[in-house]
Amino acid sequence: MVKAVQVKDLWWKYDGSQDWNLKGINLEVEKGEFLAIVGPTGAGKSTLCMCLNGLIPHNFMGTIKGTVVVGGMNTLEKRVADLSEKVGLVFDDPESQFIGMSVEEELVFGPENLGVPKEEIKQRMDQALDIVRMKDYLNKAPYELSGGQKQRIAIASALVTRPEIMVLDEPTSQLDPVGKAEVFSVISELKRNHNVTIILVEHLTEEIVKYADRVILLYGGRIELEGSPKDFFKEVDLLKEKGVFPPQVTELGYLLTKSYSAFDGELPLTINQAYEEITSTLRRIPGRCQK
Repeated sequence: MVKAVQVKDLWWKYDGSQDWNLKGINLEVEKGEFLAIVGPTGAGKSTLCMCLNGLIPHNFMGTIKGTVVVGGMNTLEKRVADLSEKVGLVFDDPESQFIGMSVEEELVFGPENLGVPKEEIKQRMDQALDIVRMKDYLNKAPYELSGGQKQRIAIASALVTRPEIMVLDEPTSQLDPVGKAEVFSVISELKRNHNVTIILVEHLTEEIVKYADRVILLYGGRIELEGSPKDFFKEVDLLKEKGVFPPQVTELGYLLTKSYSAFDGELPLTINQAYEEITSTLRRIPGRCQK
C-alpha cells in the first residue's frame, strides 16, 4: 500500500547556512494518520513542512539530498502546483497566504489555476466553507475577519484543491484563546469526518493529545523521539531538556509518581484521566470512602 508520506534520508541546507537544517530525516505517514510534530524554535519543523509540498527545493535556494514522496509523487520531480492537489499547507500567519480581495476570490484562486471546471469549483468551495463553518463570509474581505476566522479561511483555501494531506505549521501560534478553539474545532472535524491525513506542527501539547495518533520530536534537524502520545509524553525529562513541555497534568503526574508513587499505571494525558486514576487509587486505600 502506498504511504501518504515517505521521507527517506532527507538532508537540506539553505544557501549561506553553515550547517544542515535537516539531517537524515526518515519518516513514513500512513493514509488517514494524524501526526503531530513538536520541537523548539530552529529545530527544522517549518523546513520539513515546506519539503512536503515542494516549496523546498523549488522555491528556495539550497542543497538537498534524499527523497520526499507524497501521495505517490516525488517532490523533486513535480511542480508545486501539481503537488498542491496532494498536499495543502497552512502557515502560522494566514495573512501571508492571502492574495484575494474577498473570501470567494481567495478560495477560487487555487482550483482555477488547476483548470477545475467552474461548477466543480463552486461545489468544492461550498464544501470547504461548510467544513470550516464560514459559509456566511463569502463576500467578506479577509482583512475584516478575526484571527481565528482568517486561519479557518486559510484552511478552506487549501481544502478546495482536495488534498489528500493537510500540513498545518503552528496554525494557532498567533491566535487568542477563542481563535485557537476555532481552529482546533476545524482540525477535530477533519480528523473525525474526513479521510484526510493530517500533519500538525504545534506547541500546545494539551491539544496534541486529543487528536494525534503519533508524535515526533524534531531537534537540531533530526528526529529524536517518536511514539504514540502516551508513550511519547512519558519521557518528561527528555522532552523538557529539548525545550518541549508535556501537558501540565502529565508533568504533575510524573512529579507525583517520582516523589510519592502516585500513579501505578500510565501517566495521565488529560485532566479526566488524572481524576479517574487518582479516584481509583484512593478507593484502594483502606478506610477511604468507597463511593
